[in-house]
Amino acid sequence: MGRILPRDFFDRETETVAREMLGAIIECRTPEGTAGGMIVETEAYVGEHDPACHAAVGRTKRTAPLYGRPGLSYVYFIYGVHWCFNAVTREEGLPSAVLVRAIEPVSGIDLMRSRRGPKVQGVNLTNGPGKLCEALGIDGSMNDLSLQKYPLVIRAGESLLDEDIAVGPRVGITKAVEWPLRFVIRGNQWVSRAGSR
Repeated sequence: MGRILPRDFFDRETETVAREMLGAIIECRTPEGTAGGMIVETEAYVGEHDPACHAAVGRTKRTAPLYGRPGLSYVYFIYGVHWCFNAVTREEGLPSAVLVRAIEPVSGIDLMRSRRGPKVQGVNLTNGPGKLCEALGIDGSMNDLSLQKYPLVIRAGESLLDEDIAVGPRVGITKAVEWPLRFVIRGNQWVSRAGSR
């Protein structure tokens, strides 16, 4: 495993961080054990002017972590069913983050399978933002935490060339859909079914 990514990695333009998080390893440590996966799909949410970003409504109790220092977690509940994980980017006070949409499992795979249940097969284990949070054990208790120490860290992974990466519109949203802020590892089978590989 590579080094834990420092805070200054996240203190950059959100699009740059979203692209460079591809290939990195996200790890979650809980009392049940540690599980991790290579990030294969991300989306950038770039501030109050982005109508699809939670910060578009301004600073609230829910969105406060987005306004925090770079390298924090932003974990929220969606549809009353799923947790979603984001890494906060840019300088403090500029609310933006990278949503991790899919990972390729690399460690703690049996633990991931036990959390997701026996009916979940193959890439469905972690090929979506809610799925990966359930598999890794990420929940609301991990909101607004430093990503430089456990329970939740992101480690340096393999470097990718531009030709290894596809960029396109975000998915699963209704506003600013056409903005090219979704980044995927081209051809990776773990990329979510909601978008092209």
